[in-house]
Amino acid sequence: MEKFLSLLQLGLKYLNRYRRRYGFLLAALVFGFAVVTFITSSKDSMYDNIYYSAQSHYAGDIVATGYDSQLGGAFHRLGENEISVILDSAYMVAVNAKYTVFRTIFGERGVVFFNGNAVIQKYVMGCDWEEEEHLFSKMNFTAPREQSIGDDGIILSMPVARQLGAVMGDSVTLEVETRWGQKNTGQFIVRGIVQDFSIFGYYKVYISRLSLNRLLLLDDEDCSIIGFFLEKPSAAEKSRSSLQAVLAGQMQTGPLVYDREELTREANQPWEGIKVFLYTMPVYLSEVADLLEAMNIITYFLYGMMLVIIFVSAAVTYRLILHERAREMGVMRAIGFYGGDLRLVLWTEITALGLFSLFAGFIFAWFLSRITSLLSFSWFPSFEIFLKNGKLSVLYLPSTILFNVVLIFIVLAAAVMLPSLRASKKHLPSLLSGEPL
Repeated sequence: MEKFLSLLQLGLKYLNRYRRRYGFLLAALVFGFAVVTFITSSKDSMYDNIYYSAQSHYAGDIVATGYDSQLGGAFHRLGENEISVILDSAYMVAVNAKYTVFRTIFGERGVVFFNGNAVIQKYVMGCDWEEEEHLFSKMNFTAPREQSIGDDGIILSMPVARQLGAVMGDSVTLEVETRWGQKNTGQFIVRGIVQDFSIFGYYKVYISRLSLNRLLLLDDEDCSIIGFFLEKPSAAEKSRSSLQAVLAGQMQTGPLVYDREELTREANQPWEGIKVFLYTMPVYLSEVADLLEAMNIITYFLYGMMLVIIFVSAAVTYRLILHERAREMGVMRAIGFYGGDLRLVLWTEITALGLFSLFAGFIFAWFLSRITSLLSFSWFPSFEIFLKNGKLSVLYLPSTILFNVVLIFIVLAAAVMLPSLRASKKHLPSLLSGEPL
């Protein structure tokens, strides 16, 4: 054990002694790991941001949506009976929802009026404020929102508030259509303004579910969707299949769909009464998933390029270093070092170099992320859905970082293993004469 520790200490001393010769390899490792870490952490963050945006917009990891054949396309409706069956079925199959939310949604024809200005809203969301506090607490408000929004309060997006000229405390008029097609209006006080420029939140307002139900002439307890936020979002598809199997025997359900195209096709099929569809986030995000897949291809290409650069840099640099140190290694062998001892010293050098490089590379990646967070991506249409509070952010997932570290060490080992084996096994006279390794 004492010999082992002495050899490790010797390897560290040699690394310090030949630090200038390792300079190019150090730079390649630091730069390569920084770029790899920045790319993968940015990609993870972009996916996390868009998933959160979609999750808060569609209200859950699994969403039960009611389609009423008697109502127009702007309406989704679940009555008291459908709500009860869905909740009982979810309990039966152990969906294990962390949060369960109920929303009434009016789409495409809502209008907000203020001071002679009018802005059409793509979505009017009727929410239960307390039950959705976990979502509203994460939103970025221009000013602290009022804690008690109430049935007479409304939350606007900042772009809409600017177009209207409305500020906190102003009274605005919201116009919707009832379930029978008549216009209906209500007065609401602005109690929150969200900084959301994304396609999910630009033209969207929130009011209480009770208020919207009454404007639409629905029953007080009706809703459009029931959303389940799961403890483990990765289990959403499995839970959806289980819930579908139980619901299909108790009420009219649509088939499981997996992308937007299937969703549109099945929703346009004729039926009578209320039909319930179960959706997960990939269904809504299928079009965005294509963009993410294209980004993945670019990511993998850059990832591969960095690994190739690291491998070539390590292989060339290490062979040159070993060639210059051939006589030195011959002297070590002559004074009693075995081949295994020599290999341990060499591998200690490269392992310590790798650990230091990865640490420095992570710091460099963090610095790159700070720089990019200052850049504006407003020139990229709809890119806001990938951003966090309007900025490009990074997400350091332990699994991703560990994978990057392991992969870098595998590439490094592949580049230095064979040369170090050759050097440690070369005949002593050849080493002392300085012959090429």
